[in-house]
Amino acid sequence: MNTKNKGLKVIFLIITILLLTPLIAMQFTDEVEWTLIDFIIAGTLLLSTGLIFDLIIKKIKNIQYRIAISIVLFIILLLIWAELAVGIFGTSIGGN
Repeated sequence: MNTKNKGLKVIFLIITILLLTPLIAMQFTDEVEWTLIDFIIAGTLLLSTGLIFDLIIKKIKNIQYRIAISIVLFIILLLIWAELAVGIFGTSIGGN
């Protein structure tokens, strides 16, 4: 198995596990109420972040730059996720 396919398989496996978490939680509690569009948006956001992270790992050779850019990417993911979930910035895409 070449490295490119292995990286994509790992990304898809992680995304699947992360999206299974709310799906399973929905079976046991009414606190989690995701719709199909929520899963699509979360999957798209996670997939794009995973692919960008994979690109960073493959293209940037300097380990310090790689770590710094990866941290920034992760912070951007968290901020977008929080905005979509609860609307912390008050934009029109917020969850409130």
